[in-house]
Amino acid sequence: MARKTGSHAEITGPRIRDAALRLFARHGYAAVSMRQIAAEVGVQAGALYAYTSDKQALLFDLMKGHMEHLLGSWKEVARSADPAQQLETFVRFHIRYHLDRPDEVFISYMELRNLEPENFVALESLRRRYEDALQDILTEGCAAGQFTISDTRVAVMGLIAMLTGVSTWFRESGRLSRSDVEQVYWDMTRRAVGLAG
Repeated sequence: MARKTGSHAEITGPRIRDAALRLFARHGYAAVSMRQIAAEVGVQAGALYAYTSDKQALLFDLMKGHMEHLLGSWKEVARSADPAQQLETFVRFHIRYHLDRPDEVFISYMELRNLEPENFVALESLRRRYEDALQDILTEGCAAGQFTISDTRVAVMGLIAMLTGVSTWFRESGRLSRSDVEQVYWDMTRRAVGLAG
């Protein structure tokens, strides 16, 4: 996203992104207008174009930023050389990261269909890098005899779908704590890859 320079821009730009994030998550990208985003921030609609070229650029900026932050955050915690430990780290990291960012996660999965083709390709490339991180763990675990998986690519897609799904039902006020959920999902993952308890 092209941004103006100066202290005013440093404040307004993030406010525009935050407003767009909330509105896209609440109402859906297609239902939100630039005028609504401007009203949320408290600026004239025309002023938005000093910070973004259009609504599509705003959506792409939000989704790209989310994926780049996810990849960077994973890189910071991915340290173990043991595939089983690495897989547990991935499971717990994925759940924590996604529960902390419900709006970003919702938009990242539900608004892919609204990306223009070029933006979709760029986003898919970032998503593939994250999937490949899990693929590497599973492949190494199979090679080491720790995991029993018939098709690691299918396992990657299934595990990510399962882990991401927690953000659709988990509530802080619910029966299970975050750490309870992490443990349940780690137990399910462990069994899914044939890792002995």
